[in-house]
Amino acid sequence: MAKELLLVRHGKSDWGNLTLKDFDRPLNKRGKENAPEMAERLLSRGLKFDLMVSSPAKRAKSTAKYFAEAYQTDHIQYEEAIYEANTSALLSVVNGLDNAADRVIMFGHNPGFTDFANELSNANIYNIPTAGMVLISFPFDSWELVSGGTGDLVFFDYPKNSDEI
Repeated sequence: MAKELLLVRHGKSDWGNLTLKDFDRPLNKRGKENAPEMAERLLSRGLKFDLMVSSPAKRAKSTAKYFAEAYQTDHIQYEEAIYEANTSALLSVVNGLDNAADRVIMFGHNPGFTDFANELSNANIYNIPTAGMVLISFPFDSWELVSGGTGDLVFFDYPKNSDEI
């Protein structure tokens, strides 16, 4: 079975409290509206997932929880290495994923996620907006084989996209 990776950038975060560490910034009102909306769009595409992996930063965690709720699961694996990760750190996380999971959602941050989507596939995405999603498929049955240029962009969707299904 081929592997599919859905990269989801966290929802819009709240900059209201400047004393908070970046790691602890919560979602703002728009972030709390966009995350469940994007999870619903995924459900309407009929996509099921075997595993959810998230950065432990508050805004990514909250975004992941909205998706978990939509998919009626409470299992989210938190991966320290996703926070503030560059493409090689993200690739290490992906290469270490459990091969029993064929379709994985990963929640994290920019600029790493946009760079990663472009490195893995022919995406040529300028920027993944907050709560944006990129689905990339790989012709392998092992996550260890995923590397630069081995994926194909299946879709790119984000809250202000008017082409959604």
